[in-house]
Amino acid sequence: MISLQFNAHEADDHIMWKKDGLEVGQWMESLGFIDRELRYLMELEDRFAEDPELYAQIQEKQRENSFVSGELFRYENAMKNAWECDDLACDTYYLDHHEKQRGLFMEHLRAYRQLKSKLFAKILEDPKV
Repeated sequence: MISLQFNAHEADDHIMWKKDGLEVGQWMESLGFIDRELRYLMELEDRFAEDPELYAQIQEKQRENSFVSGELFRYENAMKNAWECDDLACDTYYLDHHEKQRGLFMEHLRAYRQLKSKLFAKILEDPKV
């Protein structure tokens, strides 16, 4: 786990941007893990569940994962501009944008977990396993 050092002389907004940057890095790491897991889930589905509709849902989740990764990558690069903010309106813009990105990530994570649970339930209900 990465830890940040905060100094007493740092402005509140700089501390906030450091924390937000760390959070985006953690989201990106999670998306990389999800990508690897999705490949395993596709293999599990192919071997045990044999449900073409579920397989297609996993493939779609892979595409969504790539899309969310790209969005967060672009956002991470755009965050560098937040350091240049010198007024409340600018800070508020980046705060709102960060919350939208958090929502995007959290919704993707929720849907991924739901799909993963659906696959595991399908495998466990199948009598041939």
